[in-house]
Amino acid sequence: MKFKKIDHIVITTQDLKACLHFYVDILGMELEQRNGRYAVRFGSQKFNIHTRKAEFLPAAEHPTYGSLDLCLILDGSLDMAKAEIESRGYPVELGPVTRHGACGEMRSIYLRDPDGNLVELAEYHK
Repeated sequence: MKFKKIDHIVITTQDLKACLHFYVDILGMELEQRNGRYAVRFGSQKFNIHTRKAEFLPAAEHPTYGSLDLCLILDGSLDMAKAEIESRGYPVELGPVTRHGACGEMRSIYLRDPDGNLVELAEYHK
C-alpha cells in the first residue's frame, strides 16, 4: 500500500467565528460553506471545521479542542508571513527558529489558533 497525499484534516472548534477569523482573516485561507458545514482551503488542501465533537460520524474517538499540532509550508518568505501576521495584530508565539521537517531543515514560526491548536508556519532552507 502506498499513499499519495493527505486529503483533509478536521479541526473541532469551540468558537466558529474566532476559528474562521484565524484561518481566513489571519492566515488568508479561503472559506467554504456548504449545507451548514464549514471548511477552509488553500491550494488543494482542506481543513473541515466541526463546531461540536463528533459532528460527523465516524469521528476520532476522543476529539478534543486544542489538541492539534500542524505544520504548513509557506509559498513565500517566512519573514514576510511573520510581518503580515503581526501587522494584523496576531501574536507569534515563537520564531523564527530552525527545525527539521519531513524534507529537511527549515525555518519556522509558531502561533496558536483560538482553540489552542499549535500552528507552525515554515519555509525550507534553499
